[in-house]
Amino acid sequence: MEDITRYFYNLFKAKGLSENTAEYLNLTIGIAILVVTLFVIYIIMKKVFIAIFNMYASKSKNTFDDYLVKNKTFDYLAHIIPLSITIWIVPQLFTNFPRAERYLQALFDIMVIVLTIWILRSILRTFKDFLKSLESFKDKPIDSYVQVFMIFVWLIGAVFIFSSITGKSIWSFLTALGAMSAVILLIFKDTILGFVSSIQVAVNDTVRIGDWITMEKYGADGDVIEINLSSVKVQNFDKTITTIPTYHLTSESFRNWRGMMDSGGRRIKRSLLIKTSSISFLSNEDIEKLMEIQLISEYIKNIQEDITTFNKDQSINKNLLINGRNLSNMGVFRVYVETYLENHPYINKNMTIMSRQLAPTAQGTPLEIYAFSNDKVWKNYEKIMADIFDHLLSAIPYFNLEVYELNYTSEH
Repeated sequence: MEDITRYFYNLFKAKGLSENTAEYLNLTIGIAILVVTLFVIYIIMKKVFIAIFNMYASKSKNTFDDYLVKNKTFDYLAHIIPLSITIWIVPQLFTNFPRAERYLQALFDIMVIVLTIWILRSILRTFKDFLKSLESFKDKPIDSYVQVFMIFVWLIGAVFIFSSITGKSIWSFLTALGAMSAVILLIFKDTILGFVSSIQVAVNDTVRIGDWITMEKYGADGDVIEINLSSVKVQNFDKTITTIPTYHLTSESFRNWRGMMDSGGRRIKRSLLIKTSSISFLSNEDIEKLMEIQLISEYIKNIQEDITTFNKDQSINKNLLINGRNLSNMGVFRVYVETYLENHPYINKNMTIMSRQLAPTAQGTPLEIYAFSNDKVWKNYEKIMADIFDHLLSAIPYFNLEVYELNYTSEH
């Protein structure tokens, strides 16, 4: 090999050129030939090696090789042969330039280290993309673990680069790092906290990718689309993106709606404000009218028989409705609401269905409806809830009840 690298030197010396001139001309021509050769080799590798693998990946049923192509793993591998040739030939071209040879050796070491890191990074990204495509790993914080591993890879690479540039041993650099550990911990505080938090999140199954979470402090209300080492990305329902530091998921409170999504329904909890002065006992005429409402006719018939029997047995004076047991329009309406919900096609019958009266307020007496829709999709859920309250608001006058309304008056 030395005869080849010294060919032009010997040729120019035979022509009568000085030693220095022949040396520089030999070096210049050798570098030019090397550059052209490396370019040709790289083109061949790119056109043949990479093209063959890309064609194989496109026809393969396995998706892993598709991710290798996507992350350009074989593009980086194609640089190995040109770099190896360069490392082999260049030192022989610079035999008579010892200082330049030392610098070039350090440069080659750095190039090998960086290329190795880039290849490892592309392989890690391939594993990340492949695992995220699997159903069992889709909701796991794979990004966090890949980022942690890459930090260690870059740190190790930096140690080797430092050792190559300075000529000092790796252990001397590690000793210096030990002395600087406090500063390093301060610099990488968020990274360390994020790593620990991402492990806690994964182990405790606190948050998964795809979960709907609410964190009012950061204005986050939407689906988790990414969990990485430093942050959690939440796509809000208005399509904006909120970024939350990962370690805040373990240090602060937030609401995860996964339980609701995994359950058989989505909760409906809303109140009707009934005007308190409209609540009253039902007369016999009122009861006769309400008997025509099919959903509660059987209930009214049975309960009225019980009330009549009780009042008769107790010799209750019914000249006044307040005496004895009585039906009230509010009580019958509550029964109507529950019966209506129990017969509604979009209410989950296996979960709690209830209408309850809350403490009276200055704005009226709240009648709370508590149930679960069997459709959890937000748009459908809102439509179901609106239809239910449309019906109930329309039904209220049949019970001689009124909804509380604010009356605004203006003075001119």
